[in-house]
Order: sequence, then C-alpha cells, then structure tokens
Amino acid sequence: MPVNFYAILASTFVTLLVGFVWYSSKVFGTIWMKETGISKGKAKQINVLKVITLTSIYSFMLAFIMPSLVIHQMGVLGVFDGNVENASYLEFMSVHGDAFRTFKHGALHGFISGLYIALPITAINGLFEQKSWKYILINAGYWIVSMTIMGAIICGWQ
Repeated sequence: MPVNFYAILASTFVTLLVGFVWYSSKVFGTIWMKETGISKGKAKQINVLKVITLTSIYSFMLAFIMPSLVIHQMGVLGVFDGNVENASYLEFMSVHGDAFRTFKHGALHGFISGLYIALPITAINGLFEQKSWKYILINAGYWIVSMTIMGAIICGWQ
C-alpha cells in the first residue's frame, strides 16, 4: 500500500500546530485580528473544544485526500482500480517502487497544491467578503505552509 495511515493521522494535526504559531501575536495574529475586525475579547469567547474538534475533522479530510496530490504511485494505483494484486501494477511497482517518495518531493507537491488550490479559494472568498489583501495572503499563506508540511509528511513517511 503506498500510503502510511500514521502519516495521514500525523498530518491531520499540522493545521493546528501551524495555526498556533501562524496566528500568534508574534507572527501574524495581531495583523490578522486587525484585518478581520476581531477584538481580543471576542477572540477569547470562542468555543475552543468545538473549534479544535471541527478543525481536526476537516484537517483529517484534507490529509485523507493529500496522498492523491503528493504521491505519484496513487495515480498509478487508480489506473488499476485500486487493485494492489494486479500483475501490471506489481510489475510497475517492482520497477519504479518508491520513486519520488521523499519528504522534499512531498513538500514540493504540497506547496504547489496550496498555491493552486488554497490560494485561489481563499482569494475568491476574500474578494467577495471585501477583505484586504493582507487578510487574504495571511490566510492563504497559512494554508500553503500547512499543505507543504502535510505533503512532506504524507509522501516521505513510508
């Protein structure tokens, strides 16, 4: 099997860890709060359990789909309808095996995924919400960094 379930599980928590740093007052938190119009008092009113639980669920969903974005062998497996016992698939894997299964290659594909998926989605939402480019780039940057790390973990951890 080309995907390590523990890699998916570990990458699920990347968004929480990156968010903890990214949105801290020492990085982009103060600017982000100003751009959203959220005060420190209002920020303290969030339901932390709800936010962490839902963030974990949504992050797992993202981590679950990341292998198809960062692992080349997933595309090949799809050609054979997921049948890892198929003789042609086994032959392909015996020749190419774990080619491009590195943390570096996964980071590259994770970065590209963030740039071409997360940035456009975040920008489109921000434009319709009439948010500033600071807001858009802070949020898109968070997703690009998160997806880069997730891609590295999922592709490199075998």
